[in-house]
Amino acid sequence: MKRMFFMKTLWPAALLMSLACTALPLPIPSARAQDPGSYQVFVSNEKAGTVTIFSAPDFKVIATLPVGKRPRGIHASPDGRTVYVALSGTPVEPPPKLDANGNPILLKNQDDDDDKVKADKSADGIGLIDATSHTFHRKIPAGSDPEQFAVSVDGSKIFIANEDVSAATVLESATGRTVTFIPVTREPEGVGASPDGKFFYVTCETGGDVFAIDAQTYAILGHVKVHPRPRSVAFLPDGSRAFIPSESVGELNVLDTASQTLVKVITLPKGSRPMTVKVSPDGKKVYASTGRGGSVVVVDANTYELLNTIHVGKRPWGITFSPDGKYLFTANGPSDDVSVVDVASGKEITRVPSPGSPWGVVAVPTAK
Repeated sequence: MKRMFFMKTLWPAALLMSLACTALPLPIPSARAQDPGSYQVFVSNEKAGTVTIFSAPDFKVIATLPVGKRPRGIHASPDGRTVYVALSGTPVEPPPKLDANGNPILLKNQDDDDDKVKADKSADGIGLIDATSHTFHRKIPAGSDPEQFAVSVDGSKIFIANEDVSAATVLESATGRTVTFIPVTREPEGVGASPDGKFFYVTCETGGDVFAIDAQTYAILGHVKVHPRPRSVAFLPDGSRAFIPSESVGELNVLDTASQTLVKVITLPKGSRPMTVKVSPDGKKVYASTGRGGSVVVVDANTYELLNTIHVGKRPWGITFSPDGKYLFTANGPSDDVSVVDVASGKEITRVPSPGSPWGVVAVPTAK
């Protein structure tokens, strides 16, 4: 399929800026001994510009680390040595108004470059945190306005959604070198790397576009349309299916990854505004945060039946499982806290404070 070129005038500037940056060495991922029963949870706080770190299974805050402007997407390297966090100097904007069909209503001149004058492009990048010493290494260029990203299965690449320039950036994690930019459509948001490492998805909010991109050649392998505001991507452990939410209409889309086609649309409970989706480690259940719905819904990964609705804090956004699969954590923005859900009982058991509008969350096993 042909590549699609829907770029704004900011695209060439972002390209030249990143290509002009000198590649500097980064910590190279390597194997390390881990204690599966002990881990730490890292939470990005969008408004505070910090990352909260708490230990587990005692759920006690042990550090709050300043990282830069608007930390949102957050993930760890496969070896657990480095935590990556997306940083952006683009100001926070209110959610768009939607029409009767759930489509965003674009205001006059909304796409004009003049609307970007307040953005601090020097703040954009991917921040690197040492997961053991809890120190902020530095920020590496990652294109304009990075929001969400995915780390490749082998840890060698980082795939990034650049929301305000309709593109995705690919970085080498060991050097910070920009490998390529891939044009997509308006407001790319969710990114997910397939378990076999062969491709990754980029979801685009405005038009409900989902692009499957080859992880080696960066050619577009497929293009699927869903309802607007697809926010994230989660795969079954075998990679056969992917789950992508449509926030605007409260739906969960199921994609067949072999054919790159939409095979099922699951309607979630009324009031759901799904954002982050995670598949349980055993591949049997799918969990989706519902944003304004104030809950996490649980769906059977095979029958697509709704199994449970777990009430948590206000506007749960990012979610993640503990390494042992016993707990689910939800970042609750307006609550300024993280809910801890016991997976076996399907109940919230406690909350951990994380001031500054928590956005994303990742759990990392502690090194022995």
